[in-house]
Amino acid sequence: MRRRHLVQLAAASLAAASLGAHAQAGFPARPIKLLVAFPAGGPTDITMRQLAENAGKVLGQPVIIENKPGAGGTLPAQQLQSAAADGYTLAQIPLGVFRLPYTTKISWDPVKDISYIINLTGYAFGIVVPVDSPIKNWNDFVAYAKANPGKLSYGSTGTLTSPHLTTELIAQKLGIQLNHVPYKGSAELTQAITGGHLMAAADSTGFAPLVQAGKLRVLNTWGEKRLEKFPDAPTLKELGLDIVQNSPFGIGAPRGTPPEVVKKLHDAFRKAMEDPSYVQALGRYDMLPIYMDAAQYTRFAQETFAREKQLIEKLGLAKPQ
Repeated sequence: MRRRHLVQLAAASLAAASLGAHAQAGFPARPIKLLVAFPAGGPTDITMRQLAENAGKVLGQPVIIENKPGAGGTLPAQQLQSAAADGYTLAQIPLGVFRLPYTTKISWDPVKDISYIINLTGYAFGIVVPVDSPIKNWNDFVAYAKANPGKLSYGSTGTLTSPHLTTELIAQKLGIQLNHVPYKGSAELTQAITGGHLMAAADSTGFAPLVQAGKLRVLNTWGEKRLEKFPDAPTLKELGLDIVQNSPFGIGAPRGTPPEVVKKLHDAFRKAMEDPSYVQALGRYDMLPIYMDAAQYTRFAQETFAREKQLIEKLGLAKPQ
């Protein structure tokens, strides 16, 4: 009886493995859901929708965007933790995901509990003010903040996002105190700054059309060099602040997603990245492709997780032990 039971178990295991292999070989057999960390209508949503359309053509199944804004861009990664590891639920992984365990009590690990598929791009960031603001340049911004501690209000795309933390790091280096107002994404933030509810905004360059329309003024940008679209706006490094921030992001799947599925997804999104329509969509927001394959992206996650701990501790934002 024992031997017969072992034979039956072995046969069942082989059958399950065979079914799993068959399912992977036929992947994808239905639409794929891609969770995006920010609201519809912003730079992230628009560029990710173009990428999803391109990838769907390669995969032969639609890649459907679902917007999950809030919680500093970490909701999609959190929802991966309860999703099946079959490749049909994917998530955008913003940099804020790697800060989460240092500021919030969670039961999962951002490095170990996500299968990293591919890194896509990063943001071009900057600080803007309304065009009719008395703050005409960065020196005015700093001078006002020093003369009025805690009164200069600025908005970001959420607490603990890169715009928020980088602006607080800038403030710390300059010895100024600002009043942070978080929003769920660029679309909400844009409405607030153009509606007169804020004195400044730290965001990706989704604000470019409003600058070009004469409604906002750029005080600085955060890349290695000046943006072609805003040649008069100095970088933080030019302003004496040794800071570069482009906040790379990519796509992840639940932990345990089969390697064959990860590879198929990687290859499809890699091809989708190369499509001129995606490159053009990125260009509208001064975003550039930042490609990393699954192995490179996993290493990036490990290194970033360690580096973000230092930043959180430096800003005094770590959760109590």
